[in-house]
Amino acid sequence: MLNSFLALVVSGRVDQLGMIATLASSRSRVQIPSRPPSVNPVVSNERIFQVVWRLKTEGYAERTLAGFSKRLKFLAKRVGDLDNPDVVKGFISAQRGWGNAYKETMVNAYNHFVNAFDLSWKKPIYKRSERLPTVPSTEQVNMIIAHAGRKYALIFSFLRDTGLRPIELHRLTLRNLDLEKGLVYPVTAKSGSARVLRLKASTLSMLKEYVSRSEFRLDERMFPSTDVVSHVFMRVRNRLSERLHEPELRRIRLYDLRHYFATRLYQKTKDILFVKRQLGHKRIENTLIYTHLVDFASEEYISKVAESVKEVCELVEAGFEYVTEMDGKKVFRKPK
Repeated sequence: MLNSFLALVVSGRVDQLGMIATLASSRSRVQIPSRPPSVNPVVSNERIFQVVWRLKTEGYAERTLAGFSKRLKFLAKRVGDLDNPDVVKGFISAQRGWGNAYKETMVNAYNHFVNAFDLSWKKPIYKRSERLPTVPSTEQVNMIIAHAGRKYALIFSFLRDTGLRPIELHRLTLRNLDLEKGLVYPVTAKSGSARVLRLKASTLSMLKEYVSRSEFRLDERMFPSTDVVSHVFMRVRNRLSERLHEPELRRIRLYDLRHYFATRLYQKTKDILFVKRQLGHKRIENTLIYTHLVDFASEEYISKVAESVKEVCELVEAGFEYVTEMDGKKVFRKPK
């Protein structure tokens, strides 16, 4: 890994940095060098490690630490001198191909470096443009699940039923599951609130088969990494899009299954605090976005009538809610 890092630092792009220097000099007196200055790459790598280790002791997650490390190494390669905040600031500002959200992540990563080594700078502020999440329809979600293999049909159904973050799914072990009651007790990411989630009967059946087939140890992680699951999701989605000639399917991401869960839950309960708890959010502001995605005034429903206990159970498992009883028969409904 160290040899790879040395190669990255040594092979800087002279032409691109020269262009950056031209762009930056027209706005300020900070001179971005035409090539990265001669900085000992071993020292740079060690100092980045010190920053990451310090953050690890403060409780940051491994995935977050990996992101900080990757961004600091990128800056070390392109800028060279991480001890000069003005140069780093000018480099980030000059990147025309970066959106404000990406610039913000680079600034936040470098800010940890600044704090670790008592450097001084005025942290630039980049405001992200607000964008509502994509919420797929029930039909789209079920089509993607139906076209997945047995293992990933379970995984996608699990995310649809529970709204888990993909990383939370990856961390699940048998200790987090009650296979008799179909309950899930996830370890909530991002220091969020603990919660209990319920699987649909069809998903629970698939899960029981998966567990019996795999023979997991009690503390063994049961599902693949986020990157692997996301890659498979995109592959299934793209194949389905081509087969049905529906390019809009390509807009759906793995994380949108969480948005789907949240909007459906809010639509069903009209209780934003309950949705917050089920999503494991710490701040209500993160949950309120779903109030903009549900239009109660224009709701249309599918109605069903149940005459037996079996029919009632089937409708409840299919997402229908009880409305009233007429002529000895129970009426259920769910949004289209």
